[in-house]
Amino acid sequence: MRILFTGPAAAGHLFPMVPTAQALRAAGHEVLFASGKPLDQLRTAGFPIVEIGDGREIRALFEERLDGKKIEYVNQGRTQDEIFDLAAGMFAHASRPGVDGLLAAAADWGADLIVYDSFQGSAQLAATVLKIPSVVHNFGVSAGLPMAARLTSHLSDLYEKHGLTGPAASTAINVGPLGGDPDGLPMRYVPYNGGGVVPPEFLRPADRPRAVVTLGTVLTQLDGVRAVVRLVESAAEVDADFLLAVGDADLAPLGTLPANVRALPWVPLNELLGRADALIHHGGSGTMLTALQAGLPQLLLPQGADHFVNTEAVTATGAALSSTSDAVDTPLLDRLLTDPALREAAHRLRDDNTALPTPAALVPILEALVTR
Repeated sequence: MRILFTGPAAAGHLFPMVPTAQALRAAGHEVLFASGKPLDQLRTAGFPIVEIGDGREIRALFEERLDGKKIEYVNQGRTQDEIFDLAAGMFAHASRPGVDGLLAAAADWGADLIVYDSFQGSAQLAATVLKIPSVVHNFGVSAGLPMAARLTSHLSDLYEKHGLTGPAASTAINVGPLGGDPDGLPMRYVPYNGGGVVPPEFLRPADRPRAVVTLGTVLTQLDGVRAVVRLVESAAEVDADFLLAVGDADLAPLGTLPANVRALPWVPLNELLGRADALIHHGGSGTMLTALQAGLPQLLLPQGADHFVNTEAVTATGAALSSTSDAVDTPLLDRLLTDPALREAAHRLRDDNTALPTPAALVPILEALVTR
């Protein structure tokens, strides 16, 4: 069986699909990824990739959609529904240059199944034109099928061009124990955070509590580290070590770091969390789920994208706290690291995730979609 995976050129959309692709390949199936530029992060996953699109990176396509206006990742003035509507228009526009390439790749390679991220607007069209089954691969709390429908509403002209009134139905895979599509196939979240060198010190327990701070792979590029300025100031009075996992972001807005705050180079997040006591982050899906599977209490500082729906879902379980960036203080950080109720709830959430079927367990179900 040949399975074509496709999604926007962003780690948050592509990385959640990698464990599923690995399970299918381990079962003897052929796997190919199709995406536009940039492809650097996807290359580390070890799969063959076909480039689709017109050579422009996704950020340039977003800027074109916005008529050259600055991309605003921080959207605290909008509702979650308004943010999703805005995102659907931008991602649908970014999908257009890749439509013909995805159709050609799927047809020429002889794909039997297309597995896609809900923000890849060309995937359902390609599957419908070629009359092959498709699967939307969710990446967190948000339901994939309604988001795919939002994108389709921006691409009706392409369906009309192929004599179609709309896409054929897709199956959904829900990743992790929170949210997803009501009738989606449940699957355990297995972290894939890319490759990287792990300092040996993070393989052994720490001498005192350790909190990891991250802002994902996109926020720092568009808004720097402003979301954690107050946090770093407050951390100075906490009896714990704080690890800033923000890649090569400019740390100048943070001033002189307190003695217990340390900036790190890129390290795979799941490895950092294996010896951590808590995670503080922006609310991105992959980050939230990586902490969830590690059984860690979380403090979420939602900024935009799907952060608000993620924050609502995980705080409702009792395993996380939330705050605005400017309201973070020392008592809040102390509570994150010492509240036993938070830790117990985080362990329950980890157990809920572990109880779900692994990606390998879903392989026969995906095979049946093709043979059926």
